[in-house]
Amino acid sequence: MTDSLRKRPLREQYAGLRNGTLTASSLAEASLEAYQARGQHDNAYLTWNGEAALAFAQATDAVIRQGGDAGALMGIPVSIKDIYAVPGLPTYAGSSQRLPPQWEQPGPMVAALLAQLPSVMGKTHTVEFAFGGLGTNTHWGTPRNPWDSQAHRTPGGSSAGAGVSLVGGTASLALGTDTAGSVRIPASMTGVAGLKTTAGRWPTNQIVPLSTTLDTPGLLAHRVDDLAFAFDALDCTLTRCTARVPAPPALADLTFGVPGAFFWDDCSPGIAETVEAAIRQLEAAGARVVTLDLPHTDEAYTLFQQGGLAAAELAAFLKTEVPEMIEALDPNVAARVRAADDMPGWEYVRRRAVIDKLYASAATRLSNVDAMITPTVAITPPTLESLLPEGAYIKANMHALRNTVIANFMGLCALTIPVGKDNAGMPVGLQVLASPWQDARLLAIGQAIEKELGTGIALLGEPPPL
Repeated sequence: MTDSLRKRPLREQYAGLRNGTLTASSLAEASLEAYQARGQHDNAYLTWNGEAALAFAQATDAVIRQGGDAGALMGIPVSIKDIYAVPGLPTYAGSSQRLPPQWEQPGPMVAALLAQLPSVMGKTHTVEFAFGGLGTNTHWGTPRNPWDSQAHRTPGGSSAGAGVSLVGGTASLALGTDTAGSVRIPASMTGVAGLKTTAGRWPTNQIVPLSTTLDTPGLLAHRVDDLAFAFDALDCTLTRCTARVPAPPALADLTFGVPGAFFWDDCSPGIAETVEAAIRQLEAAGARVVTLDLPHTDEAYTLFQQGGLAAAELAAFLKTEVPEMIEALDPNVAARVRAADDMPGWEYVRRRAVIDKLYASAATRLSNVDAMITPTVAITPPTLESLLPEGAYIKANMHALRNTVIANFMGLCALTIPVGKDNAGMPVGLQVLASPWQDARLLAIGQAIEKELGTGIALLGEPPPL
C-alpha cells in the first residue's frame, strides 16, 4: 500500500481525501512505513517528525469528516528543507549548532503551507547554509542517492534530502530553495521534478539566507503536474492569485530554443545522449526546435567561479547574525566564506551590475521562444569516495552547478524533468528555462513535455532494493 499511495498524483490524493477513499492518516502511515523500510538508511531527514505528523493527520481526518477544507494541500505528506523556520522544529541550516529561537518562527512560505494543514513529515538535510551543489555535509552525514545501492553517491544539493524524501516514499511534496541550482540539482540527480521560481515571486522571510539577491523558494515532486498543483495552492496565497497555471499547450504550438554549446560541454556518458533523445521525441511530436544561445553565458559562469554574490552575502549574514558559528563551518563552506573577506566594496557593486545586465539580456533573447531546453546537470552523481582527493570536491561542485546557475544569474524561472538514465544508471534531468515571471506558463509547458515523454516514475521505475 505504501508504494501505491506515495506514487499517486497530488490531484488524486486531493480527491481521495475528500471523497473518503483516502485519509490523511493512511498517507502519514505510509510515510512512516517507508521511513522504517529505507528512509533511515537513505538519511534524508535531519529532524524526523513522523509520529507527530501521524497524530496531526488523525486530527486532520476529523476536520475533513466534519466538512472542513483548509486548502489543496490538506493531509498531504510534506518534507521541508532545514533552512525554513518551522514552528516546533529546530533549524540547523546544515550547521553543527541549532540556530536561535527566532529561526523557528514561520515566514510567509511556511505559513501559507501550514495554513492548509499538510502532514509535515520532518526537516530534510541541507548542505551547510545551502552553500554547495552536491549535497554533502560533514556535520550530519550526506544523504544517500537511492539509485545506487552499492556506492554512496551524492543526492545533489543544497536541498540534499528533498529529492531523497520523495524517492524514499516519506513525502509527496518537498520544499527546497534554489540559489544556483539547489532545487534542480537534487531533483535531477534523484529522478524527480523540481521548480525554481523567479527571484522575488515568493518571499524568503524566515528562510536562512545564502544570497539575499538570488535565493528563491522552490518545490520538488514526483511529477510536473504535482508541481503545478502545489504551485497553484501556494502561489494563490503568496501572490493573491496573480497567475494560475493555464491548460497545457499543444506541443505543436511551442518553439523550444536549444543551445549549441556550453550546457553540453563535458557531460558524463549518457547525459547528453538522453537529453538529445528527449528533444528529438518532442520535435517528432510537433514541437519546433531552434538553435538559441543565451548571451553572456560564459561571463555569467566566470562570475560564478569567482564567487558570485553568495559568498559575500552569506559572510554578511554569518558575521552579523551568528558569528559564533563561523569557527565550526564545514571546511568546504568556510573556504568560500573566507574568500569574501578579500572582496572590496566596489567589486561587490560591480558584480551586482553584471547580474542586472545578465537579467536584461536573457529576458530579451528568450522572448523569441516559448522556453529553452538544456541538460539540467552535466555530471552523474559522484561517489563520496571520488570527492576525497584534494581539489576533487571543488571541481565536481562547480561542474554540477554549471548548467543550473545560469538561470539564477539571468533571473529566469526553471524546471527540471526526469527523462531517463545515464550510462551509470543514474537519473538524467531535462532543464526547461523561461523568462522571468513566467512561472505558471513554464509549468504548463512542463506538463505538455511530461505528457509526451512520461513521468519519472514511469521512465525510471523503482530504485534498487537496499
